[in-house]
Amino acid sequence: MKKLHSTQRMSKTVIYNKTIYLCGQVGNAEDDIKAQTLTCLEKIQTLLEEVGSDKSKLLSMTVWVKDMADFAAMNEVYDAWFEGIEPPARACGESALARPELLVEMIAIAAE
Repeated sequence: MKKLHSTQRMSKTVIYNKTIYLCGQVGNAEDDIKAQTLTCLEKIQTLLEEVGSDKSKLLSMTVWVKDMADFAAMNEVYDAWFEGIEPPARACGESALARPELLVEMIAIAAE
């Protein structure tokens, strides 16, 4: 097992049995849902690339949105990001997030 970018509270990346687990990724608090969604996805891509993987190897995504009224706008960015590759399994739900200005959080699992 390998853990990267660890703090007292969590590790951003955990690799176990050739599976990569990422902690929840959020966007910039001052941005709208589309920009926060893109930032989440870009952070996921960066963390995956750091360990030799990429978005085509994503196995599962869990998406939490603060308000399901933002579901369509989030999906617009999400779908475009996966254009040309098969997307992972996904779950999406509405949830209160760690800070009120956060609109979306994404948790990813990928293959090495």
